[in-house]
Amino acid sequence: MKAVRFHETGGPEVLRYEDVDQPTPGTGEVRVRVAASAFNAADAGMRGGFLPIPVQLPHVPGYDVSGTVDALGDGVGGIVGEGGLQIGDAVIGFLPMERDGGAAEYVIAPADALVLAPTKVPLADAAGLPSVALTAWQALFDLGELTAGQRVLVNGAGGVVGTYAVALAKRAGVHVVATASPRSSAAVRAAGADEVIDHTSTDVLAAVDEQVDVLLNLAPIEPEQFTALVAAVRDGGKVVSTTAFMATPGDEARGVSAATVFVLPNRDRLAELASLVDSGDLQVEVTRHIRLAELPALHAEAAAGRITGKVVVEP
Repeated sequence: MKAVRFHETGGPEVLRYEDVDQPTPGTGEVRVRVAASAFNAADAGMRGGFLPIPVQLPHVPGYDVSGTVDALGDGVGGIVGEGGLQIGDAVIGFLPMERDGGAAEYVIAPADALVLAPTKVPLADAAGLPSVALTAWQALFDLGELTAGQRVLVNGAGGVVGTYAVALAKRAGVHVVATASPRSSAAVRAAGADEVIDHTSTDVLAAVDEQVDVLLNLAPIEPEQFTALVAAVRDGGKVVSTTAFMATPGDEARGVSAATVFVLPNRDRLAELASLVDSGDLQVEVTRHIRLAELPALHAEAAAGRITGKVVVEP
């Protein structure tokens, strides 16, 4: 089968499109015929050796995947649904990041990392859902502990995680204040934001006319700007951020806590998110499809800072 792998860490040039042996599922595993994997910034971080994730070389990137169950290992019955996974099931998964991913024609996945795919979107597009939607959920509700009637400020809502965060918060009965550029403001409003602040022309802190319970930062802002935004959070509120490259600020004197999101697998939550896609409560947004052989070039684009939206990679 064909796969993209890196045999050493480094720049995009270390990625190779090559022939590899088709893998065989072990106990508790399934083989998935890949419909698509999704590109994430962490894929580039692992390839470059910047993230402390213990991958075994050579490594296949692409920890978000969609596809069709192709073979079952021993002991798989009962993992998903009452009847368990079956050959032919359409599935999505957030794969263990240290294992080979979905940038290949086939991938081996732990059965408990997979859930049935949403049926209202193309199967390839569904690869764009798992880790980003889980990140949004965990930031808002697991770390932010948001509940109906509260207020959230989503800074950098125009990105992929941001639109999921806006939609999930609005669905939960939360008043959503979001920052976005003019390019993405319409999408952020469509996702459900009550207020949209143009951060390119407006002082965000001055534009927030009522303090929020949670500040969710999704933007690569300067540390001093981030620290200043904490003033928008009420006493006893929370600051949550996905920007792991810098510390998340809080305000101990006012009881404002700080937390950084490191997305965790959660099969039950992923199944719920898939059902929200089918119910129309969540929209899966994919901006581009590329072929597997083009993945090294996509990594080069990412290194140059030119990727927006979600890109899925089809074998």
